[in-house]
Amino acid sequence: MRPASVGFQCPDDVKMGRVSQRAPRTVVGASMGAHYPYVTWGLVALNVAAYIATAVGSVRGWNQNHTSRLFQQWVLLPYKVGHDGQYGRLITAAFLHYGLLHIFFNMLALLMVGPFLERMLGVWRFASVYLLSALGSSVAVYCFDSRYVAVAGASGAIYGLFACALFLVRELQLNPQWLIGTIVLNFVFTFSVPGVSKLGHIGGFVVGGLATAAIAGLPWDKRRLSSRVQAAGLLGVLAVLIIAIAWRTAVIG
Repeated sequence: MRPASVGFQCPDDVKMGRVSQRAPRTVVGASMGAHYPYVTWGLVALNVAAYIATAVGSVRGWNQNHTSRLFQQWVLLPYKVGHDGQYGRLITAAFLHYGLLHIFFNMLALLMVGPFLERMLGVWRFASVYLLSALGSSVAVYCFDSRYVAVAGASGAIYGLFACALFLVRELQLNPQWLIGTIVLNFVFTFSVPGVSKLGHIGGFVVGGLATAAIAGLPWDKRRLSSRVQAAGLLGVLAVLIIAIAWRTAVIG
């Protein structure tokens, strides 16, 4: 018998217990370690900086930042993208928010799920999933929503992180029921509250899932993809989004 924190343990029993435990598969080339979530906090800083920059230029106060000139130049307006070639709005819109509550809840959600995923995926994989989800959200709005409705917010990218967490729920050792319930509640909010971009959330969720599949492979395949294959898969997702943008621009033109 060997002393333990709760008494004494038999070495054979401890060994059998370790064998019987099923370890999560490691498919992304990273592991849950002590890595500080630099990318997550960097994204929060960028969103906050963008909010401050737009709020300072607003004539109606900090909670009406959408009235500023900078906000109007960065917000996603499909008409401006298609007719004026302002494709940068597809990305800049993901760092804008309508008011203090909007940015508060989005950053809270990012801090809840981001650090865990960043530690699991690593820096460049996590950043790729986030940015592709943000772009996918904007592309969905650009391709299928009204050309004259302005859309902004990081929620599309965050929904992509939700899809990523659902894909890697075993690796993250999260409670699947809790995660699924959280995602369902967020989609209920999306479809029940007026003024919320439904296509933006759906687009971010779908692209986030595709980007995660490019990194981790299929859920039932336990083989770990090489970094080159993962990068090629992410570039493939980006290529599909670029083709969708070109198609929509041709239709509008």
